[in-house]
Amino acid sequence: MVPIEDDLFEKLRVELRRGSLVIAVLGALREERYGYTLRQSLEQAGLPIEESALYPLLRRLESQGLLTSEWREEAKRNKRFYRLSPEGVETLAQLLAEWNAISESILRLTEREM
Repeated sequence: MVPIEDDLFEKLRVELRRGSLVIAVLGALREERYGYTLRQSLEQAGLPIEESALYPLLRRLESQGLLTSEWREEAKRNKRFYRLSPEGVETLAQLLAEWNAISESILRLTEREM
């Protein structure tokens, strides 16, 4: 087996993670969090994400109607808290079903190869 180049692997890894992070963020926001605690939660689960990627993703998911947010003061600082919207709950369930189907298919395909 010929190893792939590191830069090619990195590009493919980033592409794979991008879709995975949407599901992870939606799943983590089943309970209300603000950006920093969301980042911590993702990192503890093994999915670190930079602020420069997280906040645009949160804005996009909110504009798509999958999240709601509100500004509140906590510890004398204004923080924006995010949570799944009802549409987000439904979409997360659909995405998880699709994720599981894809994962099972990939496992069936790759088990034969190894």
